[in-house]
Amino acid sequence: MSKRIRLIWLLLPLLLGLTGAEALGAKATEVPAATPAPAAKPFEFADVEQRARDLAAKPYARDDSGMPEFLGLLDYDQYRDIRYKPDKALWKDEGLPFRLQLFHRGFMFKDRVQINVVDQGVATRLAYSPELFDFGKNTLPSTPPSDLGFAGLRFHYPLRRDDVFDEITVFLGASYFRAVGLGQAYGLSARGLAVDTGLPKAEEFPIFREFWIEKPAKDATTLVVHALLDSSSVTGAYRFVIHPGLDLTMEVSSHIFFRKAVERLGMAPLTSMFYHGENTDRFMDDFRPEVHDSDGLLMGRSNGEWVWRPLNNPKHLRISVFKDNNPAGFGLMTRDRQYDHYQDLEARYHERPSAWVEALGDWGPGSIYLIEIPSDAEKYDNIVAFWMPDIATGEGKDYQFQYRLHFSREDPRASGLGKPVATRVGASIGDALNPQSRKFVVDFGSPALKLYGDQAKIEADVSASSGRISNTVVHKNDIDGTWRLSFDLAPEKDKDPVELRAVLKLNGEILTETWVYQWSAK
Repeated sequence: MSKRIRLIWLLLPLLLGLTGAEALGAKATEVPAATPAPAAKPFEFADVEQRARDLAAKPYARDDSGMPEFLGLLDYDQYRDIRYKPDKALWKDEGLPFRLQLFHRGFMFKDRVQINVVDQGVATRLAYSPELFDFGKNTLPSTPPSDLGFAGLRFHYPLRRDDVFDEITVFLGASYFRAVGLGQAYGLSARGLAVDTGLPKAEEFPIFREFWIEKPAKDATTLVVHALLDSSSVTGAYRFVIHPGLDLTMEVSSHIFFRKAVERLGMAPLTSMFYHGENTDRFMDDFRPEVHDSDGLLMGRSNGEWVWRPLNNPKHLRISVFKDNNPAGFGLMTRDRQYDHYQDLEARYHERPSAWVEALGDWGPGSIYLIEIPSDAEKYDNIVAFWMPDIATGEGKDYQFQYRLHFSREDPRASGLGKPVATRVGASIGDALNPQSRKFVVDFGSPALKLYGDQAKIEADVSASSGRISNTVVHKNDIDGTWRLSFDLAPEKDKDPVELRAVLKLNGEILTETWVYQWSAK
C-alpha cells in the first residue's frame, strides 16, 4: 500500500485595474487599465483523469517516506489509540450536513495520502498537524514532520437525528473502503481495483494516493469524492457520489490507465470474510454457530437468471468463474439476519451489510470471479469477488468503467423469485457403499413461496457436473413456510470438485433463483 505525488493549486490574485497617480497641482495622467488575470480553472474530474494519465507515463514510485520510525513500529492497539479529535472535524463549525475526519499514518498504514478540499471550484490541500489528533497512551519521542500527510479519511452524517453524526464511510489502506447505512455494522470492504488476485504470484495492491472532496452545501444529501489511484501496473481516476440513508449507495466512475499488461484485472472488487457457517461440513472449535461477514454471492445474469452461490471456507484455494455479457450485477450478500444463528454480541455479524454492484453502462463480455481462500481465523478476509472484463491491457491503454454500489440489509432489487436462504451439507446415510456420499439440504423462501399449500406439485431440477444424484425430495416446511430441497450426491472417484445446480419449478415455471454450489472432498 502506498500514496504520494502532490497537486499544488496556486491562486493568483486578480488585478482589477490601476487608477494611475495624481501629482499635487498637476493633471492626472491616464494609465491604460490592466488586463485582468484569467480566473483559475475550476477543479473537475477531468483534472484527476489527466493526473492519472500523466502518472501512467512515469515509473511507479511509492510515497511511504517521511514517516518517523516510531510510528511504523506501533502495534494494532497502539495505532487504534490515535484518534482524530471530533471537535476538529472539518465543517463541524459551519453546520454542514457532512463532517470529515482523518486517519494518522502509522502501524501498517505507512503510505502518505494527500487530502484536498474543493470549495467553489478551488482545491486546497489540508495541512497535517499533530494538534488534530489525540494520541491516547502513546508517547511520541518527537514531533511528526509538518509534511507527514495522512493515512485515510472518513465521513459522518446524521442518519438518525440532526444532532447525532453517524460514521458512514471510511477510505483507509490501499484502495479499500467500507460503508454502512442506518442500523448496519461495518463488515465487508470494497476496493478501487484488484490486480492479479488468486494467481500463483504476489497480488498487487493499488492505493488511493490522493483525494479531492467537494465541500457540500448546507442542504446537501450527497457527497462527491475524487481519488487518484496508483500501483506498479496501473493508475486511475475515480469519482464517488455518496448517498447516505437507510441504505448507502455510491455511484462510482473510474478511468484506468495501464503502465503494463495485467494478467487478472478485477473491477468493482468486494472483499469479505467467511470462517464457518451452516454449510461447513467439518468440525470448527467455536461456540458460535456461524462466523462470517457474507454468506453468498448473488449474480444477475444477462439472460434474466438470478444465481445464488453460498460461500465456504475451503480446505484449498477455490476459484469459480461465471462468464457473461452485460450482467445486471453481482454482490456479496448477507441473507441470514437472525442473531441466534451467530451468538456474537460484539461482532454483530447479523447487522453487517450486503454489498451489491449494479452495472451501469455497457460492461460488455467478461466474467464474475469468486475466490475463496482457506482461513483458520475470522480476522482474515478470505473471500473476493469482482468483474473481469474481456479487454486488452498493456502500456498506453486505458479503460473506463461505471457501477453503483449498494450497502444494504436487504437485496437491492425487487423480485418475486424464491431465494435460497440456507444450505446444509452432511453425511448421506443412505449409501453405505460410498462413504464419500453427501446429503445436501437447501431451503428456499419468499412471500410468494409461502402462499403455496403443502400439496402444490413443486419439483426440483437438480444437476451435477459429475457423480450421481439420488433421493431428491421437495416439501414445504410447515414451521416457517419455506420449501426444502434435499438430495444425495455420490461423487465419482478422481472427479473433484463437483459443480451442483438446482432450481424449484411448478408446471415448468421457474419459482426460485438458481442455487449453485461447488463441493470437494479434498
